[in-house]
Amino acid sequence: MVTHVPAEAHGDERGALLSFVEAQRGAIRRSVLGLTEEQAASRPSVSELSLSGLLKHVAEMELNWLRLAQQRPNERQRSEETWGDSFRLVGDETIPGTLAFWDTVAKETEDFIRSVPSLDDTFPLPPAPWFPADARVSMRWLMLHLVEEIARHAGHADVVRESLDGKGAFDLVAEEQGGDWGA
Repeated sequence: MVTHVPAEAHGDERGALLSFVEAQRGAIRRSVLGLTEEQAASRPSVSELSLSGLLKHVAEMELNWLRLAQQRPNERQRSEETWGDSFRLVGDETIPGTLAFWDTVAKETEDFIRSVPSLDDTFPLPPAPWFPADARVSMRWLMLHLVEEIARHAGHADVVRESLDGKGAFDLVAEEQGGDWGA
């Protein structure tokens, strides 16, 4: 990560966790900076990953975990048959639309985390071969998992973007801020 995550107010664990999640979101958002829809959808390697697909995936992934924590149905729930569509824009989906959707999810995540009585509150993990049966995780675990998951895909986005035009994370931070990273 090439941006500084400001220190939270003393004892503000929720604020710290939200700041680290937001820093990782920023890395993925920056990966599409200045690209056309076609460039962002391209796959410059044998991987199926594209920048617009990664953007959509992390937005839907965050929504999925939020809905699990809220114990509400996910309006964008994927099945095994539709899983691949979570990694590519389809139909009339666009980068601006996906960014706007993710902004809504991010705001809802923040509001939810700030409203839960305790970060120690838990919710059940869904049945899956990779989760223990009847396991529960805390809201703190949720936030750390979002950092982990978004950061993993931010790393993918770094490699894909550099493969497209040679711009690395430092270049994109500087571009976003209107300068160059050497200044």
